[in-house]
Amino acid sequence: MKIVVLGGGRVGNAIVRDLAAEEDFSVLVVDVDPVAVERLTEHGADGVVADLSDPETVSKAVAGADLVVSAVPGFMGYATVERVLQEGHPVVDISFFREDAFGLDELAKEAGVPCLVDCGVSPGLSNMILGRLEEHLDETYTYRCLVGGLPVERAWPWEYKAAFSPGDVIQIYMKPARLRREGVQVTLPALSEVELVEFAGLGTLEAFNTDGLRSLLKTSKTPEMVEKTMRYPGHAEKMRMLKEAGFFSTDSILVASGEAKPRDVTAALLIGAWQFDEGEPDLTVMRIVIEGSKDDVALRHTYNMLDYYNTDTETSSMARTTGYTCTGMARLVARGLWTEPGVAPPEVVGRNAECFDSVIKHLEERNVQIFRTVDEL
Repeated sequence: MKIVVLGGGRVGNAIVRDLAAEEDFSVLVVDVDPVAVERLTEHGADGVVADLSDPETVSKAVAGADLVVSAVPGFMGYATVERVLQEGHPVVDISFFREDAFGLDELAKEAGVPCLVDCGVSPGLSNMILGRLEEHLDETYTYRCLVGGLPVERAWPWEYKAAFSPGDVIQIYMKPARLRREGVQVTLPALSEVELVEFAGLGTLEAFNTDGLRSLLKTSKTPEMVEKTMRYPGHAEKMRMLKEAGFFSTDSILVASGEAKPRDVTAALLIGAWQFDEGEPDLTVMRIVIEGSKDDVALRHTYNMLDYYNTDTETSSMARTTGYTCTGMARLVARGLWTEPGVAPPEVVGRNAECFDSVIKHLEERNVQIFRTVDEL
């Protein structure tokens, strides 16, 4: 089976290496960075250096593919997936584009192929867990997801580094957070409702509202839902100070050298401070709490995950947890476990017990462990 992976960056690297390790997969990686492509050819993949911002290039890249994995930057994601579907190929996407993925549903159905979107850790694995429990339980009352990626070493002043660009992180901190309370969608400022959370092995973290529910607001029936981002304590206050002082503004201001947008300047200054050094260890932490009932018994299902940088493969935790969830879902399509044409976010796929169990097993085989407890309320 020929699998084309569009994008060979941090997460794309983990995806390509994982898929290329399987004998019956022939993997082609396409990326604009020749160094990234060359590195991946050392792990059994074929490589092409090309600019995927050009739709015609995308068409050429996916020619002859049995399956496409899109790991391009978010601003390119929707158009890339759209072009792949126009070419008639099934696609699994982790670009987390801002547009509504269901806008591609008709196109995918016309092509007769699956289009799995948001196939990362959160959104992604978190959604699958909710989808599985909504199918398993008689009723779900609440869904609460706390998730974050962090450096292992807490270094002043930020005690934070990002697997993504500072501009993307700033956008997360600016976008209003959509939640659901008592069955009604509500909107609150990002970085709001900060709370302290104890996590075994890490100690105290803080969690605050961000806009992470995405497709769940359309597909889920659970009346209470929230997703919060976790950081080391004090991070939210620092970000709110920058936000209130105008450092995240996109309005141009006049400075001595001319005009500048504060957000662009802030992002540029933070690149060096927030960028992981080569080989620097990171961690990914997630806690999901879902309450509901089964056979008239009220239950609380708690899922905890704590994953670290893998020194053997030199793969970051964020790339592992995101990339391996994606390859697990790609295998669902490749093995014929998920064949339904149309757009399917992870919670829809997770409703299928065989698909859910397959992805969980896939992650466990790569030492990404999710621990579950069930308690009566």
